[in-house]
Amino acid sequence: MNSALKLGLLFLSFSLVACSTSPVVRPQAWSAPEAVVAPSSFSGVHGLAVDAKGRLLAGSVLGNSIWEVDRQTGAAHILIGGPEGQADDIAIGPKGEMAWTSFLQGVIRYRENDGAAIRVLAKDLPGINSLAFDQKNGKLYASQVFLGDAMWEIDVAGNQPPRQIAKGMGGLNGFEVGPDGMIYGPLWFKGQVVKMNPADGAISVIADGFKVPAAANLDGKGNLWVVDTRAGQLSKVDLASGQKTMVRQLSSSIDNLAIAPEGTIYVSNMADNGVQAFDPATGTLRQLTSGKLAVPGGIKLDGKQLFVADVFGFRQVDIKSGAVRDIFRMQASELEYPFSVGLSATHYALTSWFTGSIQIVDRATQKTVKMLHGLKAPMDAQFLADGSVVYAEIATGTITRASGADFSERKVIAADLAGPVQLLVGQKNDLYVTEAAGNLTRINLADGSKTVVADKLALPEGLAFTPWGSIVVAEAAARRLTEIDLTTGARRTVAENLPIGLEAGPGLPPPYVATGVAVDTDGTVYVSADRNNAVYKIRPN
Repeated sequence: MNSALKLGLLFLSFSLVACSTSPVVRPQAWSAPEAVVAPSSFSGVHGLAVDAKGRLLAGSVLGNSIWEVDRQTGAAHILIGGPEGQADDIAIGPKGEMAWTSFLQGVIRYRENDGAAIRVLAKDLPGINSLAFDQKNGKLYASQVFLGDAMWEIDVAGNQPPRQIAKGMGGLNGFEVGPDGMIYGPLWFKGQVVKMNPADGAISVIADGFKVPAAANLDGKGNLWVVDTRAGQLSKVDLASGQKTMVRQLSSSIDNLAIAPEGTIYVSNMADNGVQAFDPATGTLRQLTSGKLAVPGGIKLDGKQLFVADVFGFRQVDIKSGAVRDIFRMQASELEYPFSVGLSATHYALTSWFTGSIQIVDRATQKTVKMLHGLKAPMDAQFLADGSVVYAEIATGTITRASGADFSERKVIAADLAGPVQLLVGQKNDLYVTEAAGNLTRINLADGSKTVVADKLALPEGLAFTPWGSIVVAEAAARRLTEIDLTTGARRTVAENLPIGLEAGPGLPPPYVATGVAVDTDGTVYVSADRNNAVYKIRPN
């Protein structure tokens, strides 16, 4: 570990100790929550479709839901809730039927109309991503991307297993079936737009030179419209010549698009919880709906700046003004879907259970100095004063210290934990951890011994020290913040009926998006809200 990092960590440790001796008095009560960052729709927005009724539908994977968005006002509401509503992409068939892909569940769902029962057409397809109907014959095709790489024909009747058309294509993402029966779409990992014959899987390249093409749709006029998620661009490709024209510069982290019958092009952006409407005839772009945060998880406070692990971005929030600044965005950086953040004076640690990774970033250069991969559902990582990192793996029930110049020296310092979620470094060579089973536990870093400080908590997640020495814990299942006296174990409610505790789908870690908690030097509590993508503050009275 270099000397600058050690010095920075020691300075931060000293600062934390200084804060702990602040003369701020324990308040008698707390004020009502106030929004620092306003709520927004979705929990990351992905696939789009305009159905037979003219409704604009939008899918959310983490939010486990399909939303309907008003095409004029941008007002949005949930059409199909979770877990059945989890949708990475949505397709509308020739008779108005609808199918969608539940990416994290590996399932394709289908219903004939709003009043019909939802049926599972296929399962055990990890990373099932995009799908589209052939509008002439009703055939349904679906692709696996990221957690697989294959194209399938799906039996809508549900009588036959999926037929594999091709595999190893290079990530055939948001695609469409043309009037000629061919599949048109982008190869995410090859920067190409291609045409596939669904009969034999033969592929021909239409255009290349994209950075990361995410989706492509036909406009019925001989053009294929393509969104590039890394470049943040909307482009038009002439099918006859393959000529590519960049039409509109947008923002990175674009996920998908849909073209309405009258020609309006709708584009989704997962980092902004946004949907935009573009009129190709006039060049007019309208922002239908958007949010400042995508899916806020872990948070850390440094002065008046709040750092937010936002799953599809890593953000900095000014707690005075509420202004939000992007540090990283998905697809436009090395970011790997961060669910929690650790902070030192010189570095960030961004943790993702989804990718099994911890990303160590230099705060001054904003360059990644180390990626720790291959971890078993890590939920959080925090820095110690000596420059090492401690991280919690929920899949193994352990807390490990990673040290050395490249963090390659690993030592398990605590085991047999009942679902470790979030970590808080203490001031007496100790560590506090929330366990999903309901405990707040203190760990002696010298010998790994454990002491339960509080039990029977309702899915405890984020936690932070107050200036007067207690800990505030988010009880996600009860949707409240609870203050715990570390000496007596006494508890009191800081805030309740909060929009926290987003439910996980089947087979996912129960904490899912861990609620973040931070406390300022004046005792003001900050909490991230994963149910509506806001950040709230609760002032002490």
